[in-house]
Amino acid sequence: MGDKALPPISLAEVLTRWQFAPVVTACVAVAAGLYLWGVVRVRRRHPARPWPLHRTALFLAGLAVVVIATESGIGSYDDVLFWDHMVQHLLLLMVAPPLLVVGQPATLLLHASRNPLHTWTKKVLRSRVMAAITWPPFGVALYVATIVGTHLTGFMNVVETNGAVHDFEHALYLIAGYLYFLPLVGREPIRWRVSYPTRIFLLFIAMPVDAFTGLVLGSEGRNPFPGLAEQRPGWAPNPLSDVHIGGAVMWVGGAGIMFGLVMAVFFAWSRERRADGGLGWLESARRSNFATLVSSHQDASTGPGPSSTAARARSAEIVDDDEHLAAYNAFLARINKPPDG
Repeated sequence: MGDKALPPISLAEVLTRWQFAPVVTACVAVAAGLYLWGVVRVRRRHPARPWPLHRTALFLAGLAVVVIATESGIGSYDDVLFWDHMVQHLLLLMVAPPLLVVGQPATLLLHASRNPLHTWTKKVLRSRVMAAITWPPFGVALYVATIVGTHLTGFMNVVETNGAVHDFEHALYLIAGYLYFLPLVGREPIRWRVSYPTRIFLLFIAMPVDAFTGLVLGSEGRNPFPGLAEQRPGWAPNPLSDVHIGGAVMWVGGAGIMFGLVMAVFFAWSRERRADGGLGWLESARRSNFATLVSSHQDASTGPGPSSTAARARSAEIVDDDEHLAAYNAFLARINKPPDG
């Protein structure tokens, strides 16, 4: 693309200049059609409990972000401007996947389908392969490898000269982002149940990765991507300045998006109504250890026999924080009671 093919980039050009990508359009249309089919099916089967409208809106918004990133002016200029390429990467890796995840397409499929599709879907979700690829550490590793491998290696030079590899890069960002965010912001019926503190920690991990990548690109002393200098429009910044701007986009934009996601997870945690408060196995372990501790002291004070058995049964029934507090106060009173004589 030369300067005659594309005018200087502007907001108006980004909004009005569109290019047709048949594969993207077909995939988005199929995904939207299947999702809406599921929404209609659930509404017909459960009219009193239709599929939440906000989940439909979020999933369709995720598909819209994919279209905007690849077919709007952002997609038109991604072979010309490196910083525009980085904006596209953020949309495909950090914006579209969380929106698709919170749309809960797998849960919708389970609600809308009947056998044999329903049984097959459950088997897939509970399979070892699905458990492996949705394991949170695997998602983090894939995310980090994708960020570093596609920006700090010669892979970008291949992308600039090979259309098929460029399309593969887009798909890789969507897949890596989806698998990374699935256990952290989603509620799909997968094997892993991640506590809210762990979710926030794993989201914070991405910030140093984005910052490191942005700093490396922003501190380059020479153009690391020679393909950017070929057929470059006259109005575009020089290749090295373009790379520096792209690094700033990755650093600032990536950190900003991830911070927003952390705040969203924290807000969800504050509204959590489950008995464990969203702490997962940590809270379960705390309750179990506390019940065992209280039970042992009750046994010591009441002695062996039916009464101690009844005490253990009563302590096992403690599930409320107020009851925990009352049991703990009684425990303190017993151990602080002065000895007789």
